[in-house]
Amino acid sequence: MTIVLYGHPFASFVWKPLIALYERDVAFEFRIVDPDHPEHQRRIAELSPTGQFPALVDGENEITESNAVIEYLDLFHGSAVPMIPIGEPGKAIEARMMADIFDDYIHAPMQRIVGDSLRAEQERDARGVTDAHTLLDRAYAWLEPRLQGKEWATCDRFTIADCAAAPALFYSDWVHPISERFSAVRDYRARLLSRPSVARVVDEARPYRKFFPLGAPDRD
Repeated sequence: MTIVLYGHPFASFVWKPLIALYERDVAFEFRIVDPDHPEHQRRIAELSPTGQFPALVDGENEITESNAVIEYLDLFHGSAVPMIPIGEPGKAIEARMMADIFDDYIHAPMQRIVGDSLRAEQERDARGVTDAHTLLDRAYAWLEPRLQGKEWATCDRFTIADCAAAPALFYSDWVHPISERFSAVRDYRARLLSRPSVARVVDEARPYRKFFPLGAPDRD
């Protein structure tokens, strides 16, 4: 039975399991969640507590949350090197930690900035947006020395941390450009975008760039 992934090609958190699926060469069916597919909207409302995606269905197994989906794929699908190191607890913790850092300190403030732009003028949170920009600069600064001399985020290979970093840094650089003083972060982002699995999700999302509320830059 083919596994099914629910989501949208432009959704940043959906990129994470898509990258893992491509890295592990797993066959799957992608079901886009949008107004043109109300049956998929109804299904994701059943799968996720908030109706947010991604969610994966594998027979009777229903997995929501992007990191959990990636861990599930490691255990049950594909034969490539797992996204979370096996038999090395310290490295597994480091990979999960870095994934959380990209999710919480880059992805989340980026989404806060984007989300605020979708609100009515009287509902916008200028202080919250300012704080999000500040947090992104602090996160870039924290990452800079930790990425110097490295090809990937951790563990000397491509892991769940890089699955998280790719969409986080892709979109955060759109809303809060990575300064030239963070050259290691900029170079790491470029390496991510040249990775075949990441380049594929970027290309699959390209037709939807017109929906980016702050205006997609003419690059990447």
